[in-house]
Amino acid sequence: MAFIPQGNSTPGPSKIPGANRLLTKVEMRLSCKSLMDKDLGSKSDPLVVVELYDHMYKKWNEVGRTERIKNNLNPTFTEGIIVEYHFEEVQKIKFMVYDLDNDTKDLRDDDFLGQMECTVGQLVSGKKVTKPLVLKNGKAAKKGTITVDTEEVAENHDVLVLSFRATKLDKKDVMGKSDPFLEFYKQGVTEEDWHKVHQTEVIKNTLNPVWKPAEISVRSLCNGDYDKKLKIQVFDYDFDGGHDVIGEFYTTARELIFNSKSQIEWVCINPKKKAKKKNYKNSGQVFLTKCEVKRHYTFLDYILGGCQINFTVGIDFTGSNGDPIEPTSLHFISDSTPNEYTQAIVSVGEVIQDYDSDKLFPALGFGAKIPPNNEISHEFAINFNATNPFCSGVTGVVAAYQACLRQITLWGPTNVAPIIDHVAKFATEALNQNKASQYFILLLLTDGVLTDMYETRDAIVKASHLPMSVIIVGVGQADFTDMRMLDGDDGKLRSPNGEAAARDIVQFVPFRDFKGPAEQFANPADLARCVLAELPQQVEEYFKMKGLHPPVLHR
Repeated sequence: MAFIPQGNSTPGPSKIPGANRLLTKVEMRLSCKSLMDKDLGSKSDPLVVVELYDHMYKKWNEVGRTERIKNNLNPTFTEGIIVEYHFEEVQKIKFMVYDLDNDTKDLRDDDFLGQMECTVGQLVSGKKVTKPLVLKNGKAAKKGTITVDTEEVAENHDVLVLSFRATKLDKKDVMGKSDPFLEFYKQGVTEEDWHKVHQTEVIKNTLNPVWKPAEISVRSLCNGDYDKKLKIQVFDYDFDGGHDVIGEFYTTARELIFNSKSQIEWVCINPKKKAKKKNYKNSGQVFLTKCEVKRHYTFLDYILGGCQINFTVGIDFTGSNGDPIEPTSLHFISDSTPNEYTQAIVSVGEVIQDYDSDKLFPALGFGAKIPPNNEISHEFAINFNATNPFCSGVTGVVAAYQACLRQITLWGPTNVAPIIDHVAKFATEALNQNKASQYFILLLLTDGVLTDMYETRDAIVKASHLPMSVIIVGVGQADFTDMRMLDGDDGKLRSPNGEAAARDIVQFVPFRDFKGPAEQFANPADLARCVLAELPQQVEEYFKMKGLHPPVLHR
């Protein structure tokens, strides 16, 4: 059973209600080694200032600072730094170490001992990261290092699985019995303020219903306060929405959990009947037959627990992109302005690469005639090494892409199902390991409507059962209306034979939606944020669907 705090507890930070994007907080614990000694007659009195880079205003903003530790060149700071963590963004973070000589906040008259710059993603995926400190001129701050230990700020991720039944409920229907269901409410600020948090299914025509187990997060049920008053009402369902109250009772999450191993009973009271009838006893009995406490694992739980994110790029080399030697081509390589394909690869890849330990990314192409036989291929390594299609980092993908353009002939048609199936093969191998150790992301870049839409729908529906997601970025000015059907935001995607996707794994966006006023560059942070916003939820949903825990529980 999960730990239940004694007495009242306050709810921790939570996700923005109704938002799909990951919004959580991480705490960073800092320590340094071998700092430079700037004090005469004593040692340095170090303090660390932490700043995050604001991409919109192009400036660094302070988000926190540690306490000062006197006379110590190897300090371990007690004051942790808490920052909001967004998976879908490249969050640049900088740690600056000062020898504090006075009690003022202004650091301009304090000695600078070195700094370290990286991304929040690198710290989250690395868990405990040690890097050398450098001076503002880029030279090493002697042997000084800083260690950042990162973990998610503790929240309550427990889920209660509640099984209820009832007996001898009041008969409400003239032509039958009752059609009972339960509604759960948590108390608000005042005693009269109640907020609905859950409703069970309706059990038709019975006075002795047995409801299916209900899964309710502790955060939803009581905001993490196990002593918050809960009201459970029993209704008789009416088709017109005018449901009749059968009765109600009160409890708390603590009572539900502490009685999980023994059946507990409540009498169901109808307040109006009780007020009118002197001999009124009750309107039935409700029983909690089982209460199971389950842990809801977050995206960070899986990442910090050792899950690797595997990134693959698929690039459209069909003739509709235009001749690469012409400036009007979507594949035109300019010394001054990266084309839309390059911008999309860099924007998304720079976020993903922080979560891949070896930073070796397969990069594939489709829709071109390739050497040595000038044959059309819809699945080829853009480095032309079929046994080793990996590129080193995002810069390696861009370099291979640009080199590939000089060796192929753009052709067609626009078939992407082969590349989806290619990644699905590796995701299937990960599935067969029955561990939450790998998740695959395919970034597809294409300039037009897919020729193999039927095959693509079928491939995506099959992939929805695997640890993988597909991001599609539409490049150029084509009409992408048909592409939006692949994104399950407007309803479940179905294969041509009618099979529904197990979950939504596709995110589609047109690149042009992120163009700046100059109509040349997209806002890379906004593009990455949009296409990656749903990914943490997709990872959580998949491993929950498979009942897989993180490989290592980091807390």
